[in-house]
Amino acid sequence: MILNCWAIKASTSSDTTRRGMKGNGMNWYLEVLKKYAVFSGRARRKEYWFFILFNIIFTIVAMIVDNVFGMAIEGLGYGPIYILYGLAIILPSLGVLVRRLHDTGKSGWFFFITFIPIAGAIWLLVLLCRDSMPGENQYGLNPKA
Repeated sequence: MILNCWAIKASTSSDTTRRGMKGNGMNWYLEVLKKYAVFSGRARRKEYWFFILFNIIFTIVAMIVDNVFGMAIEGLGYGPIYILYGLAIILPSLGVLVRRLHDTGKSGWFFFITFIPIAGAIWLLVLLCRDSMPGENQYGLNPKA
């Protein structure tokens, strides 16, 4: 009986691995870091938003560490660890943003829509929340497929 349950569980986990990336959201964050400066291709919503979530968490942790060790700049609340993390994460952040825009069928240059006050940021947020374009587009295959 126990062996049968283990066999069912093992076959189920290998099936989910074959269908795509499964598991916790940290895998999506690490996937973005592996594609450090890749601006081509497509990124699905899950990849983008899990990256944003973990990026916010690590940013807060960096600020806390700076404050706990007394390295925070007076009056700002952050210090060198926060700054180093921020600098290290710029290219992956831009890369996943461009790939996410590609997934919705827009060029990466569409990011500059944010220079339109208020409406541009809202428009970009709507694009980032949209579902993928079905099938293949000019930027590659649908990552969900």
